[in-house]
Amino acid sequence: MITASYQVTAPRSIAVRFSEIPTKNRVWVRPTHMSICQADQRYYQGRRPKDILEQKFPMALIHEAVGVVVRDDSGTFALGTPVAMVPNIPGDPVKGVYENYADGFLFLSSGADGFMREIVDLPIEQVVEIPEVSVVTAQSEMTSVACHAVDRWQALADGTSKRVAIWGDGSVGYILAAVLRELYPDLYIAVIGTHHEKLDFFTMANDTFIASKLPADFSIDDAFECVGGAGSVSAVAEIIQVIRPQGNVILMGVTENPIAVETRMVLEKGLTLVGSSRSGRDDFVCAAKLWESPKFRSRIRRIVYEEEPVRTVDDIHRVFMNDLGTTFKTAFKWEL
Repeated sequence: MITASYQVTAPRSIAVRFSEIPTKNRVWVRPTHMSICQADQRYYQGRRPKDILEQKFPMALIHEAVGVVVRDDSGTFALGTPVAMVPNIPGDPVKGVYENYADGFLFLSSGADGFMREIVDLPIEQVVEIPEVSVVTAQSEMTSVACHAVDRWQALADGTSKRVAIWGDGSVGYILAAVLRELYPDLYIAVIGTHHEKLDFFTMANDTFIASKLPADFSIDDAFECVGGAGSVSAVAEIIQVIRPQGNVILMGVTENPIAVETRMVLEKGLTLVGSSRSGRDDFVCAAKLWESPKFRSRIRRIVYEEEPVRTVDDIHRVFMNDLGTTFKTAFKWEL
């Protein structure tokens, strides 16, 4: 079968490429709903170093998408099954190493075509059934990223952590807070950000604070850093000051440039710093289970701005440009 792929060939330029898709050991999925990530925006707007862009383009964007199965010769999925697509090409399997960190790992919409396609073909292992397809469940990938970070934290905290804090009042911090609250109803959760209007959304948190204005006696057992960029410098510094000795710091924010870390205090407190990036199949299974909770779905719906459906290439440009003015997440129906 010949299918269309909508590829970015240069910043804010899109071309349609036609190719044949295989059938053997693959599941065909027709994307129905998509969501824009800041990583997609960086490629679309050309906000990465020129040499990197030259290596990546041409490339179809979007790694946050859900759809319905239109072909599966293995019989694993019935036609029309709603599914989330795992945007991974797993690397070399190594015992004890997550698929998203293994050598040879590739991420769709970064190292290979993402989901802006007419039909997406994936290995069976990279397709996870979900309750429904919508602009809310299009957040499955981001929810899986939060599930992965929580899994890494849980393994380190071993049930001893009673107070955690999230630095970052954006989409990553919000979805992480929602996941933590759903999985750990009695956990103390504080969110530290820089925008009062964003922090007002975090109703699942016990407390919210403006960065640099924490109470003098504020302390936590563990922390999640979801700021990224230059703001990571102050966020990590603040975390190191208020976290308990031998606490765990889960780093989730992406930075293009190196940042300074006060290693003297990291050593004095015996802190553990953990990088948590992307996710794997097990994390998508976690996300799929969370969609069964009406309260969780309602919380995620609060931060999703639904754009008009995408039916033309011009519509792709529209949703990317309009996303620049969206507070949290932009999602849309994919009808190309």
